[in-house]
Amino acid sequence: MATLANLQAKIAKLRAQAEALVKRDSTAVVAKIHDLMEKHGLTTADINGHIGGSNKRGRKPGAKADTKSSASAAMYLEPKTGATWSGRGRAPAWIAGAKDRSKYLVDGNATEAPAAKTAAKVGNDVRGVQPAMYVDPKTGATWSGRGRAPAWIADAKDRNKFLIAGTTGAKAESKTTVAKKAAVPAQKAVAEKVGTQKAAAEKSVGEKIAAATKKIAAKKVAARKPAAKKVVAQKAAASAAPATPAPEPISNLFR
Repeated sequence: MATLANLQAKIAKLRAQAEALVKRDSTAVVAKIHDLMEKHGLTTADINGHIGGSNKRGRKPGAKADTKSSASAAMYLEPKTGATWSGRGRAPAWIAGAKDRSKYLVDGNATEAPAAKTAAKVGNDVRGVQPAMYVDPKTGATWSGRGRAPAWIADAKDRNKFLIAGTTGAKAESKTTVAKKAAVPAQKAVAEKVGTQKAAAEKSVGEKIAAATKKIAAKKVAARKPAAKKVVAQKAAASAAPATPAPEPISNLFR
């Protein structure tokens, strides 16, 4: 029959086994967490900032919370793994190579950390919302004059008619456009010259053909003249010869 002492001994033994299991499992979990934190460049401050509290388990009773750790709230979140980054220190691998870190911003963080900010101007392209410079009078659609032109103005020869009143004018044309416009008069002059030369060549060929045709006709006329003269001479000789008297009738011989 079990006694109270035996039950208490069993309970103590089971507790010891449970604590050993918890310690073993917690050691593996801590090692795994440590590897994940090292992989993603996280610190305990990042974790504390993400959950919105301090490390109560590691803080001694009565000790003041680490204000610096509490202030390092998570600013970026990796949606696939749930990893976070405060925006301070070394950036983790999942965000280090990102060109636009704003897509990883945690809701509520309106701006990026100072280290993550990039230059707003690249060459002549000013990023951000630009004021409208052109408007489509039919649909009311607008265009700032930067980037790819919309369909309603892309093929327009004169974009000034789409300018909004008060704007300074169309933006400066690209070097390629200027070069193309400058080449138009030269191309037109070349085309006119080629057309003139072609017309002159056709005229010359026509004149040569007409001259050759005329020469052939003259030769034919010249070849016909001796034959015509011969015929005329024969006719003249025939008319000049004496007429041969007609023979008398046979009946006159027997008279």
